[in-house]
Order: sequence, then structure tokens, then C-alpha cells
Amino acid sequence: MFGRLKINDIPYNEPIIVFTFVFIIIASLTIVFVISYFGKWKYLWNNWLTSLDHKKIGIMYIIISMVMLLRGFVDAVMMRTQQMLASSNIQKGFLSPHHYDQIVTVHGVIMIIFMATPFIIGLMNIIIPLQIGSRDLAFPMLNSLSFWLFMVGVILINLSLGIGEFAQTGWTAYPPLSEKTYSPGVGVDYWIWSMQISGISTTITGINFIVTILFMRVPNMNIMNMPVFTWTTLCTNILIVIAFPILTVTIMLLTLDRYLGMHFFTQDMGGNPMMYINLFWSWGHPEVYILVLPIFGIFSEVVATFSQKSLFNYKTLIFTTIIITLLAFCVWLHHFFTMGAGSNVNSFFGIMTMVIAIPTGVKIFNWLFTMYRGRIIINSIMLWTIGFIITFVIGGAAGVLLALPTANYVLHNSLFVVAHFHNVIIGGVLFGCFAGATYWFPKIFGFTLNETWGKVAFFFWIIGFYTAFMPLYVLGFMGMTRRLNQSIDLDFHNLLTISFVGVLIIMLGILSQIIQVVISIINKKSNIDYSGDPWNGRTLEWFTSSPPPVYNFAIIPKIEDTIDAFWIIKKNISTDAKLKKYQSIFLPKNTSFSILIAIFALLFCFSMIWYIWWLSIISMIGIIIVTILYNIKSKEYYYFSTNKIRIIENNRYIRE
Repeated sequence: MFGRLKINDIPYNEPIIVFTFVFIIIASLTIVFVISYFGKWKYLWNNWLTSLDHKKIGIMYIIISMVMLLRGFVDAVMMRTQQMLASSNIQKGFLSPHHYDQIVTVHGVIMIIFMATPFIIGLMNIIIPLQIGSRDLAFPMLNSLSFWLFMVGVILINLSLGIGEFAQTGWTAYPPLSEKTYSPGVGVDYWIWSMQISGISTTITGINFIVTILFMRVPNMNIMNMPVFTWTTLCTNILIVIAFPILTVTIMLLTLDRYLGMHFFTQDMGGNPMMYINLFWSWGHPEVYILVLPIFGIFSEVVATFSQKSLFNYKTLIFTTIIITLLAFCVWLHHFFTMGAGSNVNSFFGIMTMVIAIPTGVKIFNWLFTMYRGRIIINSIMLWTIGFIITFVIGGAAGVLLALPTANYVLHNSLFVVAHFHNVIIGGVLFGCFAGATYWFPKIFGFTLNETWGKVAFFFWIIGFYTAFMPLYVLGFMGMTRRLNQSIDLDFHNLLTISFVGVLIIMLGILSQIIQVVISIINKKSNIDYSGDPWNGRTLEWFTSSPPPVYNFAIIPKIEDTIDAFWIIKKNISTDAKLKKYQSIFLPKNTSFSILIAIFALLFCFSMIWYIWWLSIISMIGIIIVTILYNIKSKEYYYFSTNKIRIIENNRYIRE
């Protein structure tokens, strides 16, 4: 009845896993108790969980991604601790190879798929409709469904901690190791279904944003005077709708190999593991730019605002973004230069990898020239930006070195690659996420984050990052390969110890950010007048209040038809006083259908992992029935009467 799920699949003999899973259960029950004690279930259900408001969905994305950051960071601490101990006289450390390999895999999946990607999608959700003058995304229900399907992936990857195991393949799950013969357990199946469901969620999101940006902009906003963040979001989502279906098909083929005994990626019966690797990185390297392009947009907004200047050469930033979007699909093979593709192929992809660094370098100069002779305001957001520029340039230089097939052949499987990757993802993506969240926090919640603790967090992060990852470059040159966890050469111990200390310093940075949020909530001020401060005045997007009402705009604003219209509006925040004809506003009502579909999807994925076929059939029927019912009842709207709409004029509430 329960397929291959047995009581022995709960790893009660692994004290670390048991403790962690018990801690998660206790924390979850505590949250449930607190919500029940204060009687907030109805409020959460009506105002958040079933909401179609893009702003609330974006906030939920960011909250979950920060929780997953903590989970992924704990895994990082465990890996660094294990390597430090295994390179000393304590040869075995405290993790078995079986457990360590699971941690390596889950750390990569969490940080890329369940932390960085949803954090960026959360910021897009909140800001894009406000920047283009739209009341919501084009398809609000699909937006909610995307979030809840993403939550299915989050639940699955955390369930693997206490029911069964996770993959021991590395986060890329290369065959033949991920094939049934070499990984007969449920670990790879957890990887398959958590990746698959989150990939489908992201694809739906990409379609939603493309339609929204192309067809829901305010009058007079042509495509060449959109805000830079909107431009980078558009290019990012074009990458998503092209790249993520590749991942979906690749995982589907691996699923057919494991479940139906097919031979797409096996060594026999006509299969070829190299086909998987090509397909995976055809998605995997565009995914890097899916992460970093929106960050480029965030820093473009930040640098212009806090340099108190118009952005240097807006058109160059746009065209370099488009070039990166096109070239993103021409560089994937540099991930496996060592696998015998041949000198001609390696040369082409090496050259293209160097070429794609050019438009990225141009952006760096755009930001530097924007700051040049500007009246720069040094706050935590600008510190994240400056830290990003320095760190990202170092990571990019290491990437250009790895673009040389000859150098890559020596460094490919070393910690040098690990250092490079974290250099651009932490120094680029993560720093950008923190900058964007701090920059738009007053817009989202109506009060600012504590600056003192923000700066403390930045300095812990930047010092901890360099302490943790610069030694890995040296270790890579010394010949230390990736994923070592037992009996590591004693010569590596000192540098691994320094790296471990760096991780502890980063931990202080995360703790500082938690303190920053808590103190900011305790000391928040209501009815803040943003007009007097140049920072807060320019974090306001368009003409709406902070936080914005559910309908965003009482009237759809008009803009000047200029190249940098958004900068003009940021300097002159006011409503169009000439427009006095307000129309009633209709928005779709909250719905629980997306949650119901996600519940059935969770049951389907879990049953497929454990071969509970009867539950798989019931779950699929449930998804179909709920989808049909939603389409029958999808014409329900909220109505906002014009005489009840609050609008903003000269930064003050008035009522019409």
C-alpha cells in the first residue's frame, strides 16, 4: 500500500539528521501554536495564503528564500567543518561520506533553485507592476500557482531530510551515477521531483512576466524608456522561457530512464551520458544569467539614486543586457572542457566565454561613470553595491582564466572553480538581493531598515566572504579537488581552517541581518514623510503610497516620453493633478484553487518518489478536477468604488 516506504527509511540512526528534523518539526509546531494562540489563521488565509496580490506573493517568495538561505548555510558550515577536521589529525571528521555527499548535493540545489531564484522572483513580483504602472501581473492566478508549486519543491527537499535520503550525486546529478543501477534509493527521485516542480513553477512565472511587461505598461512608456530593472527582468524571463523547458525535458528523460528502464543516458542500448551533460548545461549556464541580470538592474537603480545622477548611458546598459541574453546560450560547454569535445569546439566556447565578459565589463564602467562626480550617499545599500563591483570583477577575472581550455583542464575539478562560482554568485547575486531588499524595503513595508545593523551585516559578510573563499583559489592551485571529505592532505589544513573561520564570520553577518529586521520592526515609525530625505524619496516607485494599496494606483499615471523617464519621475514624485476622472477598479478575488492544486501536486510527487501508485492516480485526478472547477468559477472580482480610493498628491493622502 505504501510502495517502498518502510519504517527503516527514517534515518533514526543518524543523530545529526534526527536532531535537525526534530528541530524543524518543533519549530513548525511552535509557529502553528503561536498563530493559533493569537487567532490569526483566518487572517493569514484571507490576506496572505490565498492572495493574488503580486506584492504579497513577492513577500512570501522572499521570506521562504531567506528560510532556505539559513538551511543552505547550515549545510555549508557542516561541509567546511568536515573538511577542516578531515585535514587534521582527526581524519574522519564527524560526517560519513554517505551523509557528506547528500549535503553537497542539497546545498547546491537549495542555494540556486530554492534561495537565489525565488528571492529574485520575489523582488520582480513586488516591483515590476509598480515600475510599469500596472495593477497586477497579467495572470494573477498563475502567479499564485507558481508560488505554491515552488513551495511543493521546498517541502519535498526538506522531507528528504527525515524520510528517506537526498541524492549523493552532486547538484547536477550526472549519469550514470544518477541512474537506477548506481543510485537505487529515493535520493535521486527526491532530486528529480523537487527540481521538476520548481522548474515548471519558474517557467510559468517567466511567461507571466513577459506578457505583463510587453502588454501592461502605462501609456507613453515605450520599450526604450522602461526602467533598467524592468528591462533586465524582461531579458531574464526570456531566458527562463527558453532555458527552463530544456531542464524540464532533461529531467523527464532521466525519469524515464529510472522509472521505465529506458536508455537515454545509460552507457548501453544507444544511450549517452554526455547528452545529459550537454542538455543540463544548456539550461545551467543561462541560469547563471537568469540570476545575475536582474541584479544588474537592481544596481543600476541603486547607483543612479544614491549618486544623485541620471544613469550613465542608459542605452548602453540596455544593449549590453540584450547581448548577454543572446550570448548566454553560446557558452555552456565550458563546464566540461575536460570531456573530450575536441580542440575546435573547445576553442569556440572558450572564445565565446571571453566575449560575454565584454558587455558585463561595460556595465561595470556604466556604474562607475554614474558614480563619478556624483553626490554619493554612503549607506548600507551603496556598500553592498561597492562590495559587489569589487568582488564581481575578481570573480569575472577568474572566469576569464577558466575560459582558457588549457588552464581549465588543470583547474576544472579543483577548489579554484568552487571559489570562482561563489565569487560571482555570492558577491554578485546575493549581495544584489540584499541591496535590492534594503532599497525597496520602505516601498514594501512603509518603514526603513536599521542602517547601523545593515552596515555591520555588510562588513561581516564582505570580510567573511574573502576569508572563506580566497583560500580556495590557493587550494585549487595546490591541487585540492572538489568534494573531498575524508583523509584530506595535511598540507591543506591551515587554509581550510581559515576558510572555516570565514564561514563563521559570515554567520555573524546573517545574525546581524536578523537583528536588523527585528530592531527595524520594533522601532518602525508610521506615516513617515519620505519627501524630505533623498534616499527614501527615490525608493518610492511612481505615485503610490508606501506600502502600496492592493490596487496600486487610483489612477494609471502618465509619463514623459523621454529616454530616462523613470529618473524624472523619481526626482518629481507627484500625481498628475490634471486627471480628475477616476474609474472604478476591478481586481480578481483571492482564491484557494492554487493551494489545492499544489497539495495534489505534492501528493503526486511524494507518491511517485515512493512508488505509491494508487495515490499518484488519485492526485493527478485531483489536479485535473480542481483546474476544471477553477475555470468554471474564475470570473470573480473585487470592486473598489471611486469614492473609497485613497490617492497620493504631494506625498500626502487625500480622498476623492
